[in-house]
Amino acid sequence: MAGTSPAMAAEKWLNMTAINRSLDAITIEILRNKIASLVEEMHYHFYRSGYSTIIRESRDFSCVILDRNGRLIVAPPMFFHAPVYRHLVGRILAVYGTSTLASTGVGGTGHGIREGDMFVSNHPYEGGLPHVSDMAFVAPVFAGDQIVAFAGSIAHKADLGGTVAGSTSANATEMYQEGLLIPPIKIRDAGRPLADIERLILGNSRQPALVRGDMNAQIAVTQMGAARTKELCDRFGAETLCAAFAAILKSAADGLRAAIARLPSCVTGSAESFLDSDGVAVDRPIKLAVTVAVENGTVAFDFSASDPQAAGPVNLRPPMVEACVFYCLIGCLNPKLAFNDGMRDVVRFIFAPRTIVNAEPPAAVSNYQMVNLKLVDLILEALANFHPARAIANAGSSSALTIAWRQGRPGQSTMQYEIIGSAYGGGAGHDGTSATATHLSNLHITPIEILEAEFPCRITQFDLVPDSGGAGQWRGGLSMRREYELLEDATVIRRFDKSRFPPQGVAGGGPGGRSRFVVRLGAADEFEAPASGRYEMRAGERFLVQSAGGGGYGAPQLRDGAAIDRDVAEGYVSMTPHKVGAGDVGD
Repeated sequence: MAGTSPAMAAEKWLNMTAINRSLDAITIEILRNKIASLVEEMHYHFYRSGYSTIIRESRDFSCVILDRNGRLIVAPPMFFHAPVYRHLVGRILAVYGTSTLASTGVGGTGHGIREGDMFVSNHPYEGGLPHVSDMAFVAPVFAGDQIVAFAGSIAHKADLGGTVAGSTSANATEMYQEGLLIPPIKIRDAGRPLADIERLILGNSRQPALVRGDMNAQIAVTQMGAARTKELCDRFGAETLCAAFAAILKSAADGLRAAIARLPSCVTGSAESFLDSDGVAVDRPIKLAVTVAVENGTVAFDFSASDPQAAGPVNLRPPMVEACVFYCLIGCLNPKLAFNDGMRDVVRFIFAPRTIVNAEPPAAVSNYQMVNLKLVDLILEALANFHPARAIANAGSSSALTIAWRQGRPGQSTMQYEIIGSAYGGGAGHDGTSATATHLSNLHITPIEILEAEFPCRITQFDLVPDSGGAGQWRGGLSMRREYELLEDATVIRRFDKSRFPPQGVAGGGPGGRSRFVVRLGAADEFEAPASGRYEMRAGERFLVQSAGGGGYGAPQLRDGAAIDRDVAEGYVSMTPHKVGAGDVGD
């Protein structure tokens, strides 16, 4: 059997053009909201079905619907996953064949894509995934013999092998140390489960029950997304659905293009900043740099002055940089803009090879998120040159904590994984928010009650750190801290940034308090860790986790007196603050 002939393709293009011309705005908006509601439904069912606290407490996952080329239609709450899907589906199509060859069962090197197929990958380079612990599932949606859409999901897994429990090493030097690498491959073939693929994945995990449960939930919601999208094809027609997708993508591009057109073309914005270290060479900071310029109705982001790729696991690939850029552009120019992959037509990315923001294999990547958040601070600083009213001080940078218990509570997992929130910086007219995951993710902080019920630990303190928000006319959000007491022996892995270089203020605002990690708290051998690391600890020992505070905005002497009184009454600021925002408070 042959693929679509040129004459058939031309006729199909003419038909699609006619549909695009006649498709009314109401139908487009109905389908946009149908997709948005479906994404919410997928998220809800995954959240309710997850086995690990990573899914059901932190909600470290995303679910999406994509067009036939893998372009995102509606962004998920986990924003930094949004640009990944196009890279992943592009690779799947390259390996297994395009939609025009799908009905023949041939094409590419993977022998075609068929209805009922599902693909899995966690590969940071071949699949574009954030790190090895994030596993993606993608399922095609067919109308007749043509792919019209994809459903997809990405979720963090409790353990996928590698040199440390939990897979997210603080000091890996190559991706092979971070876990089992899965390039885009089939895990369902025409609806038939490929049990050997699942066995291979679970055979490399220290937490097979958790991983199996989360995988099954993820597969189910991805299949549900594909089935619901097929129902939309049956109800509205596949051509109408595809035309609506094209219109939604074009609308996003037009909206961003209009916002860019209002920017001054004679202005450029540049900024640079430093990560504390790469976790391996702990005394060497890592430079990130960006220059932003408006040119011919588009905006260009040049990252080529950033440092070479690092030995430690702080390297990024372009999908993560794209997420940071689109997030910052929307926040700076117009928060009412809704991201989808149509916006790619209006933005240009410039990278140098083998840099910290454009790494090549086998560079390790597991600490990517703290680099994302540093990059967001940097991009927002550069964009403030174009739109000063939307400037915001540096945020505190969310981070992660992993505890691998030697002995867990009966019937519970031995793998504890948490997202540690921090604080936003202040902005014109508002203080920074405290004790929340910052920028890009919309993740949740795991409640104390869950931690103490499921794991052999005791939280002896959980509060905000007074005087840790950067001083300013609008102060930064406050650091949060937790003290942990171990009830069993454990390996503790802490991944964090902004200890050496605390969040900076803008427009005369002060810096936020620096992040801290104190090991064996209160003991004779207590010490403060200078960077991300792994520590063997025994039952009865304690440690302190303290996130960074947000930077301040504007000169502190301009702060409203009533706001100061409220800060003092709430305990956010002491009556005689000691080096407010300097980072050495709350000891």
